[in-house]
Amino acid sequence: MKLAPFSPNAKAYFERSATSWLNVAEGGKRAGKNVINLQAWASVLDTHPDKLHLAAGVTIAQAKMNILDSNGFGLREIFKGRGREMKYMGKEAFCLIDRQGVKKVILFAGGANSASAALIKGNTFGTAYITEVNECHQGFVNEVLDRTISSGRRQLFMDLNPKAPRHWFYRDFLDYQDELKKKGENEGYNYGHFTVLDNYSLSNEKLREVLSKYRRGSPQYRLDILGERLSSAGRIYTAYDYATVALTRQEILSKKYFELSVGVDVGGTDATCATLVGLTSDMRDIVVIDGMYHRQGMDNRMSESDYVQMVVDFVRPYMKLLPFPITIWVDSANKLFFQGMRQAVVRENLTRLNVKQFNKKDGILERINLNQALLEQGRFHMLETLDKWHEAYEMAVWDGRAYEKGEWCRLDDGSYPVDCLDSTEYAFYSQKRRIELA
Repeated sequence: MKLAPFSPNAKAYFERSATSWLNVAEGGKRAGKNVINLQAWASVLDTHPDKLHLAAGVTIAQAKMNILDSNGFGLREIFKGRGREMKYMGKEAFCLIDRQGVKKVILFAGGANSASAALIKGNTFGTAYITEVNECHQGFVNEVLDRTISSGRRQLFMDLNPKAPRHWFYRDFLDYQDELKKKGENEGYNYGHFTVLDNYSLSNEKLREVLSKYRRGSPQYRLDILGERLSSAGRIYTAYDYATVALTRQEILSKKYFELSVGVDVGGTDATCATLVGLTSDMRDIVVIDGMYHRQGMDNRMSESDYVQMVVDFVRPYMKLLPFPITIWVDSANKLFFQGMRQAVVRENLTRLNVKQFNKKDGILERINLNQALLEQGRFHMLETLDKWHEAYEMAVWDGRAYEKGEWCRLDDGSYPVDCLDSTEYAFYSQKRRIELA
């Protein structure tokens, strides 16, 4: 195997990786970040004191493709003659072998969903490599972090293509590492950003050919070539910008409101979400005042009556804080939840709560268009701490398969909290006529 020389950027990253606990290679496509990371990880594996290590991706097949094979530059080639694929304790593995037998064991794992974390519990890994880490489930990545805490020399390697800035991997993990680094408190954090210009295996002719396929400055150019963190292509709420949409709690409570309403999206096995929205007294602005978000798990199943009570308890403080009638809008398709809400209001004598059914006859596109228009006009705001809601507006994209059939609808595959969008729309859409007249 013959590698092209490393770029100065790649060489510096490689040298830092020898003593760094966290090594993250992010950037555009064809930037060589996977190959750079594999070389760095392999050099660590040879001298590491621990026997057991982890190679992970969204699936085991992807982990093998990106880490074991990597177009002929993976572990299979790096350790040619010294390692082989085999089963280890019944699990897929690649083992480094010398005359005394198995020296190092690299287990393969897939991290596509929350259940994946259970498959690596009970193990302690000396090092771990997670390829396309931000495509893996958050619970799995957290488990990998936990499984390496007791390592004899903890070292993690991750590669990723950029996602939207509020993706959970940045928001809940990487941004914090950056903050610590800026304070001088995270010396062992090694971050490298790579572009196609770092890939010295590409000739100038090939590089020109690659660049010619993109319009300079376009979102795809910024994502694929520059490796910038942008929301996905096909983004719905293109006018959303956190800096102009987010308000402090003090700013929100200082406004005068004409009406308050709550939209409830009951998720069943998905998240159940309630969003409190205010229409300002000049009929101009829609303000998301607060939100309730809950996703149940197998070990903490919630009954319908539990969720009814949760919504009531969420709304109750605002009945005291703001002396307005509040309308609770429940999806008309969920008749049992609607009946349960009405019974709870009567039972607890909450006379200033009105429970109504939200009729979706206008269709989702009408609701989306109204919301987008409010964003474009600077008339839509949200509490700054509602992370799930901000994430949903930033990451919502159109469903490509539905579009091919002539339909416009949001992609609903669990990659962002779409329930927040539904409940917000239920709350403000009833004011459509007043909003349009303002």
